[in-house]
Amino acid sequence: MEAVQAVRGMNDILPEQVGWWQGIESAAREVLENFGYREMRTPVAEKLELFARGIGESTDIVEKEMYAFQDRNGDWLALRPEATASIVRSYVQHKLHADSGHCKFYQIGPMFRHERPQKGRYRQFHQIDAEVFGLDGPMIDAEMMHMLDVLLERIGISGVTLNINSLGCAKCRQVYREALKSFLVEKGDGFCGDCMRRRETNPLRVFDCKVQRCGELLESAPRLIDYICDDCRAHFDAVKDGLEKLGTRYAVNPRIVRGLDYYMRTTFEVITDRLGSQNAIGGGGRYDGLVRDLGGPDVPAVGFAMGMERLVLLLEQEKGRPVRLPRCFFASLGEKAGQSAFLLAQQFRGQGIETEIDYEGRSLKSQMRRADKSGARYVLILGEDELARREIQLRDMLTKTQRIVPLENILETLLAVDSEK
Repeated sequence: MEAVQAVRGMNDILPEQVGWWQGIESAAREVLENFGYREMRTPVAEKLELFARGIGESTDIVEKEMYAFQDRNGDWLALRPEATASIVRSYVQHKLHADSGHCKFYQIGPMFRHERPQKGRYRQFHQIDAEVFGLDGPMIDAEMMHMLDVLLERIGISGVTLNINSLGCAKCRQVYREALKSFLVEKGDGFCGDCMRRRETNPLRVFDCKVQRCGELLESAPRLIDYICDDCRAHFDAVKDGLEKLGTRYAVNPRIVRGLDYYMRTTFEVITDRLGSQNAIGGGGRYDGLVRDLGGPDVPAVGFAMGMERLVLLLEQEKGRPVRLPRCFFASLGEKAGQSAFLLAQQFRGQGIETEIDYEGRSLKSQMRRADKSGARYVLILGEDELARREIQLRDMLTKTQRIVPLENILETLLAVDSEK
């Protein structure tokens, strides 16, 4: 019978890979909580209408990529393709806006999109997401991008570029939409069928297109930043000034148009040149109208999301895969010695020392081979003779030195030896 395989684009994270994931998650929690964010965990399945209303019915995500299905009650549900709409739904449903003037939340977890799997882009992928509600000033936009810079440094990611742009507000974006539509009509049939359709429904979505010919044509398209109103320009200038005061380097990129309908004013992406076409490792921006559109109060908001798979790829390129090794390995000979070694191993683990042990009573030679293969720094060898003398042999696998230690003092001795390394 043929073995069952994982769903295409939904990957196992194996033990030798998990170290990177744990390190990224730990760094994210530390940095985000230092900036005042509190963790939130929302369901992976939501009502379909949440994403249709929040992300936009004409976006690629809603039209082509969502995992949508009917449950047994006939309700339409979707696996979350991104976190912002879910967090806004929770913020509104639980009236979290009543707690204080502003709220900061973060979430770490899986998202789902049915798209063609490729390096750095999967059908189940994981994101670090942070959102702020109740603040509309440019300083929080600048602080969020600065925080993202701090987080990447804490994780150990270098050589990335922060690109920023302004999408303007509803008023000035309408003027731009008409200019872009005229450009698309002028270029006629040069665009693909999807772009021709978007020209009539939502012209800004043409920037989502991944067809090379369309991308080349859009190089000469009008720039949204040239159409923003005085208020939006003043906001953008203040964001740039804030970044400069915080010492966060950035580049203005007028071609950044986020692929979700709810963004306005500040938008940003973190770009790398080391992942081929999947060059964005994170991004976000301001979405002041989304909370209102999803049934809540009219409060401003700004947020970002960062893809964990792409961070792991970058870390593996720079540093190779981390391997979590046991610190100690107990090798024993004889039934009584094996029982004593088993109890000692539990003591070591209780003290936070990563410890492995032989459970099968194999030969000492076999146990030493396994200890060497495991990568343990120390091997503790206990036989019936050592047990009778209340002694144990401590072998340093790195220096190849070995000595006899009183059995009662082995934990203290190992901790002392280890602290000297």
